[in-house]
Amino acid sequence: MSHHAAFTNALLAPDQPCPGVLFSSNGADPASRFAVYRNNVHSSLISALSTAYPVTLQLVGDEFFRAMAGLFVQTCPPTSPLINEYGSAFAAFIQDFEPAASVPYLADVARFERLRVRAYHAADSQPLDQQAILQALQGQTDLGKLSLRLHPSLATLNSSYAVVAVWAAHQTEGAVATLNPRHAQSALVLRQGLAVKVFAIDRGSVAFIDSLNQGIQLEMAVEKALQASAEFDLHQCLTLLIGHDAITHLHSEQKVLP
Repeated sequence: MSHHAAFTNALLAPDQPCPGVLFSSNGADPASRFAVYRNNVHSSLISALSTAYPVTLQLVGDEFFRAMAGLFVQTCPPTSPLINEYGSAFAAFIQDFEPAASVPYLADVARFERLRVRAYHAADSQPLDQQAILQALQGQTDLGKLSLRLHPSLATLNSSYAVVAVWAAHQTEGAVATLNPRHAQSALVLRQGLAVKVFAIDRGSVAFIDSLNQGIQLEMAVEKALQASAEFDLHQCLTLLIGHDAITHLHSEQKVLP
């Protein structure tokens, strides 16, 4: 094992001794200094997770969350120098974390919170003018062949639990008491300007939006939406997307906006 690998392994595993290759130029004990450094690294990563997953933390409490996050840090070290990217696998870890099974919606709440983090840090893209979109839709002779490109921050989630309601309840004092998380809910997350916004939507809208994100034309996207939910409302979904500056390009075979 290389010196680098030995250092990394010991850094992430609190029960491992200080790597023997370390030394101190001023005579201080390398093991004690390494222990301080290791503790700082763990604390920083756990703090990053608590910042990214505030409602997940509230659902289980600080002590449980920090213990769970500490195990995650040992299992899933950072792969990027960007701290905001750390924790993308946290929801999957929670899903398989047996002590969290008493809160069955915890993993989906974490997935929802990760989408909010990604939306906040997503690339900027200039949205189309709302009036220009409406005029293009009204003037389009073959709407079915139209393609829409959506803002990079936009993402969806289907859940067996009321993830949007759970998140929203933790933003208002006293709302948790009346919350019933055990009904299915789908979510839309996007950034409008600098504000990350969340919406509860139906599964048909999720299928429609996901289809658009895959480059599927409007007619086929509507078909997929109706397959997911016979109650899908195209007008309502487009109104939501247009009204929150989620459409960045609109094009057919003949014309492209912008």
